[in-house]
Amino acid sequence: MEAPAAPHSAAEPLSVSITVNSPDQMGELGRRLAKLLRAGDLVMLTGELGAGKTTLTRGLGEGLGVRGAVTSPTFVIARVHPSLGDGPPLVHVDAYRLAGGLDDMEDLDLDVSLPESVIVVEWGEGKVEELTDDRLSVIIHRAVGDTTDEVRHVTVTGLGERWSGVELGVLGG
Repeated sequence: MEAPAAPHSAAEPLSVSITVNSPDQMGELGRRLAKLLRAGDLVMLTGELGAGKTTLTRGLGEGLGVRGAVTSPTFVIARVHPSLGDGPPLVHVDAYRLAGGLDDMEDLDLDVSLPESVIVVEWGEGKVEELTDDRLSVIIHRAVGDTTDEVRHVTVTGLGERWSGVELGVLGG
């Protein structure tokens, strides 16, 4: 007989690893992830160009039921997608062109938007962590170089008290 699992503490991050084999599966992962999200959540996406960050966010938008096509906000930096129902709006940020940390992002008013929105930041590592101790880190690894390989290895880590009781294993499908 196995010993009961130790309770999860807020100090230790909770992680799950998922293999995604196609853009459709990446979108489906986003739709599943959307079911775990609520207003006030910050999701940081990390991955190389073409890894699937925007595809994942498109699935999140579908799962959250927001208005507008979710496309990469590379040149506009941020897009707000209002909810079509009673859920939170999605704020989609691309911090790739922002050199500094939160100071460079101050004009985006993410700290004001956070309590009532789900904020997804691509390329946010080292730039938005100061917004909240509670965040979801999504790291997408893909084969690099001249490859048509669609396989992605996604690691989702919940940081902070908000994620301490959330079962991320449901994301594995």
